[in-house]
Amino acid sequence: MTDQLTGRTVFITGSGGVLGSTYVRRMLAEGARVISSDLPGHRADALVESHGVNPNFRFYPLDVASEDEIVEIFPRILKDGWQPNVVLNNAAITGELLMGAGQSFPDFADLKVSDWEKTMRTNLTGPFLIARQMDRDIVGKWPCTLINVASMYALNGAHHRIYDGMPFKNFSAYGVSKAGIHGLTVWLAGYWAGRGATVNTIAPGAVFNNHSDEFQKRVGELIMLNRMAKPDEIADAMLFLASAQAGYMTGQIINVDGGFSGW
Repeated sequence: MTDQLTGRTVFITGSGGVLGSTYVRRMLAEGARVISSDLPGHRADALVESHGVNPNFRFYPLDVASEDEIVEIFPRILKDGWQPNVVLNNAAITGELLMGAGQSFPDFADLKVSDWEKTMRTNLTGPFLIARQMDRDIVGKWPCTLINVASMYALNGAHHRIYDGMPFKNFSAYGVSKAGIHGLTVWLAGYWAGRGATVNTIAPGAVFNNHSDEFQKRVGELIMLNRMAKPDEIADAMLFLASAQAGYMTGQIINVDGGFSGW
């Protein structure tokens, strides 16, 4: 522990997954006050069970696809006496969440408009709604930063052989939504530059999450460092972006992918 985030109050969407929960744990350990949010359910329950007794932790149920819930979230947090100065747009819907565990996404010609729109609503419209509410309730009132989460999947294309045989290879909506995230970052960085706010994007690579040895070997062979990332290695970069040390960065994208994007 280095107290890297002392003085930071971080609001995180989608904080119940493998990366989101790692961010919560690491940020609390580095001195931040953490406002966690996710859909109600077992992931939310696990967060509260792990951190609920910590006075620097709060949890709010939130569906980022709901405009009504997002309009209310920052006023609720501020009313409770918390003042976020870092916001992390981490919530996303993946192919597995949309289609079910182990189920392949359909070919592009068979993609349903409803599945496309549901993905965009969570992965791109949700971050827009969070940013718009920041603009209304936070930006210009005190210095703050927004961190958007993209993906090496979006930035390098799903047709790379690293994705061969994976259920989400054809998940076009996810790739497009995560590519659009950085467009939002660049636009907001310029728009907020004169109001004391910075905006950056992080693009995680392949992250180990109880994958088989065979899967790790196949994916690792296509990455410069020859292995998948540990969740804490992605969190290391996230902590930097959330810290005062990143204060002169805005409009940037940080790839944390073991060199995959450099091939």
